[in-house]
Amino acid sequence: MKYSSSSARFLTFCLSLLFTISSISRGAQSASELIAKGDSFDARLKTADALDAYLTAEKLTPDDPDLLIKIAKQYGESMVDLADKDDQLAAGRRALDYAKRALSLAPDLSDAQLAVAICYGRLLDLVSAREKVEYSRLVKQHTEQALKLDENSDYAWHMLGRWHRAVATTGPLLKGIVEIVYGGLPEASEAEAVDAFKRAIALNPDRVAHHIELGLTYADIGEPRKAEREIRKGLALPSKERDDPDTKARGKAVLDKLEE
Repeated sequence: MKYSSSSARFLTFCLSLLFTISSISRGAQSASELIAKGDSFDARLKTADALDAYLTAEKLTPDDPDLLIKIAKQYGESMVDLADKDDQLAAGRRALDYAKRALSLAPDLSDAQLAVAICYGRLLDLVSAREKVEYSRLVKQHTEQALKLDENSDYAWHMLGRWHRAVATTGPLLKGIVEIVYGGLPEASEAEAVDAFKRAIALNPDRVAHHIELGLTYADIGEPRKAEREIRKGLALPSKERDDPDTKARGKAVLDKLEE
């Protein structure tokens, strides 16, 4: 059977189209495999390996907000491995960039709002005084938005608790300077911090940070027995997240002082 030149060209076009579709399909599958690989590394706290897998997947699916959030998390957690503050700041800003990209793609995704809040929170100790005030406001803003979108987000409640405790325990002199120079911060209270941490624990009782941060808050407000109880609970839990060793160290330091 003979084909005309036009028929041959059409057949070539169809084969090319099928090849392209097949390639795209294989690429999407590869992205899924890479993300699964990254998730496996993340579960084993292998930040560098997880980040490498996720960044490779990003080349195949650059507009996947869930993937961008995963990348932001790895960049943020990589900060604990860096000794130089400039390197920490650079990693923190990369994390924030990815979180903002995720948020621009999915503004109604609670995890995207939360990722931005977490990234601003990680940067607080590395930026200027003016940026600290601005970033602190943004931590609260994005955390509250995350909770509006998903009131069962345990880490959003945790972040809200951290924010309330940090602002509530700021000294009056510094608060006055912040008010005069930078326009102040939203109202905060340690009671709100306690409530937020309790909400976080109710949603996820196996998270180390929830118990220890609640314990630290109790220590701040002069309730040592409650502080000891919650810190001990946190210390007894297995470390599952990159920040857990540091969180436990801070909790242990306060516990030692309470036991003196």
